[in-house]
Amino acid sequence: MYYLFGISNCDTVKKARTYLEKKSISFQFVDFKKAAPTVELILLWQKAFGDLAINAKGQTYKKHSAEFEKLTFQERVHFLIKYPSMIKRPILQKEKTVLCFGFDEKEYSKILGV
Repeated sequence: MYYLFGISNCDTVKKARTYLEKKSISFQFVDFKKAAPTVELILLWQKAFGDLAINAKGQTYKKHSAEFEKLTFQERVHFLIKYPSMIKRPILQKEKTVLCFGFDEKEYSKILGV
């Protein structure tokens, strides 16, 4: 089972969802606004991303960056649970394997073999 994590009103997430639907790829969409990410997920994404998967270009990060940068690692993880809009998105997973951060049609085609 594929999982797509993100925020429903994010344009990049919308593009990823549309792509998966057009390719008839079954997936479950997990909206951060309705189901906050868990510590386990954030740590899984951190391991795959090489650092916490932060959307440093986003408005939420810009608004909270000074406060966020002063936090310990564990505090940052919990901050992301509170402010999931700071997480880079979308995140495509197959079961518990992270496949991709963000959306690029060519990358998705390569990963999914379609």
